[in-house]
Amino acid sequence: MMEFRPVGYVIGLLVGFLGLSMLVPMALDLWAGNGHAGVFAETAIVTFLTGLFLAVACANSTGDGIGTRQTFVLTTGVWVVLPLFGALPFLRGATDASVTDAYFEAMSGLTTTGSTVFTGLDILPAGLLLWRSMLQWFGGIGIIIVAMVFLPELRVGGMQIFRSEAFDTDGKVLPRAAEIASRISIVYVGLTVACAISYFISGLSAFDAVNHALTSVSTGGFSTRDASFGTHQGPAEYVASLFMVLASLPFVRYVQLLAGVSRPMFHDSQIRAFLWMIAVLVAVITVYRLVANGDHFGHSLREATFNITSIMTGTGYASVDYQLWGTFPVALFFFIGLIGGCAGSTCCSVKVFRYQLLFGAIANQIRRIHSPHGVFQLKYEGRTVTEDVISSVMAFLTMFVVTLGIVAVLLSATGLDFVTSVSGAATAIANIGPGLGPIIGPSGNFGPLNDVAKWILAFAMLAGRLELMVVFVLFTSRFWRS
Repeated sequence: MMEFRPVGYVIGLLVGFLGLSMLVPMALDLWAGNGHAGVFAETAIVTFLTGLFLAVACANSTGDGIGTRQTFVLTTGVWVVLPLFGALPFLRGATDASVTDAYFEAMSGLTTTGSTVFTGLDILPAGLLLWRSMLQWFGGIGIIIVAMVFLPELRVGGMQIFRSEAFDTDGKVLPRAAEIASRISIVYVGLTVACAISYFISGLSAFDAVNHALTSVSTGGFSTRDASFGTHQGPAEYVASLFMVLASLPFVRYVQLLAGVSRPMFHDSQIRAFLWMIAVLVAVITVYRLVANGDHFGHSLREATFNITSIMTGTGYASVDYQLWGTFPVALFFFIGLIGGCAGSTCCSVKVFRYQLLFGAIANQIRRIHSPHGVFQLKYEGRTVTEDVISSVMAFLTMFVVTLGIVAVLLSATGLDFVTSVSGAATAIANIGPGLGPIIGPSGNFGPLNDVAKWILAFAMLAGRLELMVVFVLFTSRFWRS
C-alpha cells in the first residue's frame, strides 16, 4: 500500500506557507483602513494551523523519501488542496462568493488560467485584489519547478527530453533539484521586480504596477479592473508584451545565462520558433487591421502585439474586444491559444517543442514513404529523439484533443451554446483565460455560467495545467495496484 505521509508532509508545509502569505494582503488592508483585514487574519490562522498540524502529523515519514507514484499524487494533490485554502478569503471576503465561485477563482489563479467569475473588481478591497494576483504568482513559480524537476522524471508528455538539460549548466550537473529551484526563483523574482518598475514608469499606479507584474510574469492574466488591460492602453501594453514573452521562455536558460553561459539561450530552436511565430502573427494581424478595419499603423501594431502575445502565452489579458475585428482574427486567436510558449516557462497549453517534434516525426514518416530502406532519425537540439519521447508527445497531443472534445460535450450538456462550450473547454485546458462569445469572451466573464459548468472547467484547468497525464493516471486502477 502506498505511504501517503511524505505527500501529506509536503502539502502541509505548502498550506502553512500559503497561510503565512495571507498576512501580506492583510497588512495592505490594515494600511488602507478598509475594514477587510480581519478576513485575512481569520483565514491566515485557519490555513497556517491546518498546514502545520498536517506537516507535524506526517513529519515522522520524511526520511522515507518520495517515490514515483507518490510524486504523481503529490503534484496533483498540491493543485487540488491549495485552491481550497486559497478560496477562503473569497468566501469570507467582500466578494461574498459561493463555494463554487470561490474555488473556481482560486483554481483559475493557481493554475494561472485567468478566467474570473468576479465583477466589480474596481471597487474590491486592495488586499483581495492583491491576493488574486499572489495566487497566480505562486502558481507560476510552482509550475516552472514542476516542469523542470518532476515532469521530466515522470516521463510526462515528452518532457523527459529535458531531463538532463534541466540540471546542466555549461556541462556541469547542478547537485540538487533544490538548487535549480532556488536559482529559478531568483530569476522569477528579478523579472517580477523589473516588470513592476517598468509598469510604474509607463504610467500605472504603484498598486496596479505590482499586481500586473505578478500576473504578467506568471502569465496569469488577472487584472485589478473589470476592463482588464483596457484601462492601461498605451506604452504599458508594450511593457506587458515584453514581459509576457520573457516569462514564456525556458527559465533554465536564464539560469544558464546568469552562470555565464549564453549560447543555449540564443541557439535554442524552441525559443527561435516561438519568437518567430509571435512576430509573424503580429505582422499578419497588423496588416489585416490596416486593410480590413481601416486602422492606422501605430494603433494596429500596438493592439496586435499585445493581444496576440497575451493569448498565445496564455496570459489572457484583453485590452479590447478583439471579436469585433472580424471572423479571421477570432479564428486565429482560438488556435494560437492552443500553441503556448516554451517548455519550462510559466506558459501553458501544448508548448512549442511538442509541435516541433510532431512536425519532425511527420517529416520523417514522409521520408520513409519515399525511401523505404532509408534510416532516418529524428533529432532535437542536436540529440536523437528516442521512441519513448515521440510516443509520449503523441499520447499527450491525442489526450489533449480528446479531453477538449469531452469537456466541450459536457459543457454543452449543461445548457451552454456551442461557441461557449468549445471555447470554454479550450481556454480551461490550455489555461488561456478568456473564451469566445458574448458570455465568456474578452468583454465578459465566467460568472453567469451554471455551477456544474464551473466545476467541469475547474477540473479542466487542473488537468491542463499539470499536462493531463499527471492527473488522469490517478483514475486508473493499475496505478493504485502497482
